[in-house]
Amino acid sequence: MAKRKRLTPPNPTYLDTPPLETKSMFATPRAAPIADVARDASSTAALNELSDSLARAREEGRMVVDLPLDQIVVDHLVRDRLVVDETEMQTLKTSLRRRGQQTPVEVMQLGDGRYGLISGWRRCRALAEIAEEDGRYDPTVLALLRRPEEASDAYLAMVEENEIRVDLSYFERARIVVKAVDEGVYGTERTALQMLFHSASRAKRSKIGSFLPVVRALDGALLFPQALSERLGLSLSQALNDDPGFADRLTARLAAAEIDTPETETALLTKTLAAQNQSLKAKTETTSANPEPAFRDETIGAFTLRRHRDGTLSILGAAWPDKLEPDLKRLLSNASAYVPK
Repeated sequence: MAKRKRLTPPNPTYLDTPPLETKSMFATPRAAPIADVARDASSTAALNELSDSLARAREEGRMVVDLPLDQIVVDHLVRDRLVVDETEMQTLKTSLRRRGQQTPVEVMQLGDGRYGLISGWRRCRALAEIAEEDGRYDPTVLALLRRPEEASDAYLAMVEENEIRVDLSYFERARIVVKAVDEGVYGTERTALQMLFHSASRAKRSKIGSFLPVVRALDGALLFPQALSERLGLSLSQALNDDPGFADRLTARLAAAEIDTPETETALLTKTLAAQNQSLKAKTETTSANPEPAFRDETIGAFTLRRHRDGTLSILGAAWPDKLEPDLKRLLSNASAYVPK
């Protein structure tokens, strides 16, 4: 009798969906570890280079930064601008409201989170007034962070910006020369004038230099120095050089007068200058009417001894015979008494 074949029980999961393959001969190969390291290192280097470039740009004044306005020390430098026209200020404020700040100011770090203003005084003032009018207590200003190696660089930056943007008076230009010397930035007024206005013409520098005595004598005494015309300023400079005592008399008259407008001050200066010139002219004419003689003659025998005003002596006479020899000896003896020992 044949042996029966034993049957296995049915597979209950035979018809179920087969599980997904987790491996395949066509799977994308995994990147080599060295490639990951190289890629990460390259990204890190690029970020470091970008950070260094941004830091250098900030330090070298090539990047605009947004700074709190209350951290700007606007009087860090002695400003060359003495007054601001209110009409111009309103125009600037209108532009800032409509278009925002288009041109950054220039500052230098002072430490403790403070920045000294180099240029942009009007913009800072206009932004502060706008913030006050709008009730904002945290105004900011766009600025370029400069690194002037010396104070002279800061003064030069301020002067050059205002020479381009603002028509300063000769008094204001001369005043910044005087103040730069007083602050110890430059050793002499001549050096300050040459360095601060090196791009100006020789004629312009000469006129600025002519205003230096006016600034020295009248800075603080004039209420409207920006209104001092070029012609009047040059005339005052000449008068101050001719008579050192004129400065005291002029400042005394300015202090005693009631001046409320530029026209009033100009009229007083003109009148005082005219009186000074008239006084000098009268003094010169009086001196010329009674001039001191250039020499004085003394006759000694046949000769003349001429005593000059400068202290020198001359002997006047022609050839003489032997009989005049005693007169000549007497003349020489007389002249020798006046020869310095």
